[in-house]
Amino acid sequence: MKQFAIIGLGNFGFYLATHLYEKGHEVLAIDRRQGRVQEIKDRVSQAVVADATDRKAIEPLGVKDMDAAVVCIGSVLSDSILATLNLIDIGVQRVLAKAMTDAHGRILHKIGASEVFFPEKDQAISLAEQLHNPNMLDYLPFLEGYSIIQLSASKEFVGKSLSELDLINRYGVQVVAIKEIVPDRLNLIPTARFVLKDSDILILLGPNEALDKLREKEL
Repeated sequence: MKQFAIIGLGNFGFYLATHLYEKGHEVLAIDRRQGRVQEIKDRVSQAVVADATDRKAIEPLGVKDMDAAVVCIGSVLSDSILATLNLIDIGVQRVLAKAMTDAHGRILHKIGASEVFFPEKDQAISLAEQLHNPNMLDYLPFLEGYSIIQLSASKEFVGKSLSELDLINRYGVQVVAIKEIVPDRLNLIPTARFVLKDSDILILLGPNEALDKLREKEL
């Protein structure tokens, strides 16, 4: 179980917060709109009325000690930027921020956001690809109970081949690709002879329950 703070309860933030909570995580939902906080209060661990652009308002909420904070403010760019900056300033280690435009995203990166995402752009591209190629399976939320995830290789797995790890038989999880940092390349459908390095990142497909077990082992 992890702890997350979700800043901004528009549609995206609302669904993100409730889904994380349904997955068993602790979720702190923050918005300055009383009505939106009332709507979500029974569907997350804690919901607070606070203005994330005011550092003094969010600093006492314990956001600093959480695994990640996600800024879902999009309509007012200055609010998004200031909220992101406040989270970074109070010491949140991982700050993810929603961007509406490329320029907005560049600013968020420059002030120190760990990750910047473009939900509307990404969804539009995904839909365009589906319309272009209706037979393409879209990133695998297509089958309930299954997911694709990324996990870093742990010391326990470094130096072993995929055949030695035998994840498909041990967990029912398939290695669909491996991202190598050194050298920088992506191995799609790696062979059983592939030997893992400590910098490798595995891309795995499988049942959520099995993937959760691997996460717990910190693969």
